[in-house]
Amino acid sequence: MPLLSPEINVLEKACVKASKFIIRDFGEIEKLQVSKKGPGDFVTKTDKKVEEILIEELERARPGYNFLAEEGGGTTKEKKSEFTWIIDPIDGTTNFMHGIPHFAISIGLEKSGELIAGIIFDPIKNEMFYAEKGRGAYLNNSRIRVSSRNIIGESVALTGGPAFAETNKQKFYEEYIAMSNQFHQVRKLGSAALDLAYVAAGRAEIFWHKNLKYWDIAAGIIIVKEAGGTISDFKGKLFNLKNNELLATNSRLDLDTVKILSSIK
Repeated sequence: MPLLSPEINVLEKACVKASKFIIRDFGEIEKLQVSKKGPGDFVTKTDKKVEEILIEELERARPGYNFLAEEGGGTTKEKKSEFTWIIDPIDGTTNFMHGIPHFAISIGLEKSGELIAGIIFDPIKNEMFYAEKGRGAYLNNSRIRVSSRNIIGESVALTGGPAFAETNKQKFYEEYIAMSNQFHQVRKLGSAALDLAYVAAGRAEIFWHKNLKYWDIAAGIIIVKEAGGTISDFKGKLFNLKNNELLATNSRLDLDTVKILSSIK
């Protein structure tokens, strides 16, 4: 792994330790699929256990840093530091629950509200995507860059689709149809963190989604930026959590994609 900051080393060690429990529990999922109760409670316990391990490791290495975590176990009520870890212990929980080997640990690091580092670790494929502000983005030992494709009809777009409880699903379907009519393929893989990592690595050109939580995307945002990509909202303006529209592009198709998405009223 290229020599980056001590923070990246801390993140790597925390992810590797926590991933051992994910891999062990993922091996049990198949047995639970056929049980009457199903794997739901088991997966919730795994999620919480992984978060506990990550917080314990990060707190030991960087005592005093704040936490914002999906399960809430380590979320800091009162800010103690200018630094904040943003943690999603298993991004792609539904995939994990159903025995689909596509999910990841995702951790971002903020300093005074600005993302300065991030890591996304897929423990099943042993792929570790990471970046640090001003230092580039990497997959394991290799530098990664966004795709150079600039023809929309030859490009792949990723999305997550509406959640089960989403109230305005119709608008998403309209977006999906509009994007499908322009892009070579639109795919729904089930992990926003890995979708962003794949855009950064040039495996797809676009990722769009709305109403995501910050821990789903924090690490992916800086990894895409450091790989040469663009992060915006659906209108091409600066992304912010208030309107909660996230568009990640390879910086070559952002104008075309914004035109499609902004046309949906």
